[in-house]
Amino acid sequence: MDEKLSDFLTMDDLEVAGKTVLFRADINSVVINGKVQMKERIEENAKTIRELSDKKAKVVILAHQSRAGCADFMTLEQHAQLLRNFVDLQYIDDIIGPAARDAIKKLQDGEVLLLENVRMLAEETLTKSPEEHAQSIFVRTLSPLADIYINDAFSVAHRSHASVVGFPMLLDAGIGRLMEKELASLRRSVHNIKRPCIYVLGGVKPEEVFDIMEFTLRRKKVASILTTGNVGTIFLYARGIIEPGEEEKADKQFMENLARAKRILKIGGDKIMCPEDVAVEICGKREEIPVDVLKPEQEIYDIGERTSKRYAEEIKEAKTVVMKGPAGLYENEEFSKGTGELLRALSTSEAYSLIGGGHTSAAMSTLGIKKAAHTHVSLAGGAFLQYLLEKGLPGIEVLKRH
Repeated sequence: MDEKLSDFLTMDDLEVAGKTVLFRADINSVVINGKVQMKERIEENAKTIRELSDKKAKVVILAHQSRAGCADFMTLEQHAQLLRNFVDLQYIDDIIGPAARDAIKKLQDGEVLLLENVRMLAEETLTKSPEEHAQSIFVRTLSPLADIYINDAFSVAHRSHASVVGFPMLLDAGIGRLMEKELASLRRSVHNIKRPCIYVLGGVKPEEVFDIMEFTLRRKKVASILTTGNVGTIFLYARGIIEPGEEEKADKQFMENLARAKRILKIGGDKIMCPEDVAVEICGKREEIPVDVLKPEQEIYDIGERTSKRYAEEIKEAKTVVMKGPAGLYENEEFSKGTGELLRALSTSEAYSLIGGGHTSAAMSTLGIKKAAHTHVSLAGGAFLQYLLEKGLPGIEVLKRH
C-alpha cells in the first residue's frame, strides 16, 4: 500500500480469530428482470470476507440492496447465491429478530452469516448522528453480540445510516481491504497529487461534475480538464461554438446547466478543453465532423479522432489523471472509439490514474481494457464524488482513531 492510513485500524491491526465481526459490505447490484447481476463489488467484498473467515473470525455480513420504494428493492437471497461462488455462507431472512440473534450466537470460528437487507429496517436510513444511531434498536440489538465492526463499503460512507455510523460508536472498528484500497487511492489523487494533474470528465449528467470542476479549478489542483460526453457538449454550447435549438431552450435543466457551465468557464478559461470534432450518425453510420459545422438537431454520440488523439497526448504528459464518465455511447461499437482511446491511453501512460463511476468501469469491461497496475477503479459513486470535493464522509470520520 503506497499511502499510509495511520488514521484507521486496518485488518492488520485487528485480532479477529474467534471474534464475532460485524462486516458492512456493499453488494448492491443491478437487477434485470428480477435477477440480480454479478457485480465486481460482490467478488471484491467476497475476498475480504474470505480473508476474515480464513483467520477464523465469525463473520456477520450487513448489506443492502437498493432502497424502499424502488423496483429493485428486494431480499438478499440471490446475493447470497452469488457470494457462494467465492465463500461458504449461511443466509437468513432476518436482521434483528430472534432467528438472526440465534444464528449469530451459534456461529463457529470461520463461519459466515449474511443477514437480510438492512434497509428493510426503517431506522437504518434515517439521517442521524453517530451518537443517535448508536441508541437505535438495530445497533443496540446487534452490538452486544459482536466484538468488532469492519466497514468495507466505501460506496455508502457518505451516508449517516445506522449500519454505517452507529456500530463504530460501541465496538472496536476498522476498515476492510476494499475500503483500504479506496482511501489510499483517493488520498493519492486528492491530497498527495503528482503534477501535472488532469481530469477527464464525461458521461450523461453534467450537473454531477460541475461542483468538482469548480472546486478543483478554484483550488488550482488541475492543469486541465478534458471534457467529453454531455459534459463536453454543454461546454461547446457555453463557448458559443454550437447554438442551442428551440427544444434545448425550452428545457429548464439544460438552461440551468448552460448557465452554470458559463460561470465555470469564467473560472477555468483555457484549462477547460472541449472536443474539436465529434461523431454523429448519418444514414446509420458513424460520421466524424468538426464541431463548428454541427447542426442543433444533430445528436453527438462520441468524440472524434482528432479530439481523441489530442486528449491522449494530454494524458501521456500527466502524472495524475482522474477520469469519470465515458466519452460517448460506448455500448454501441460504432461509438465506442473515443472512450476506448482514452482508456487505452490511461492504461499505457506513466500517470497514476483514478477511474470513478459505474459507467466508466463498465466501459472498461465492455471494451476489454485491462486495469493497469497504476490504475485504481473506484466502485463507489456518491462517496467518490464527495471525497473529490474534500467533504467529510460520516462513515469515514467515525472510523478514524481519535
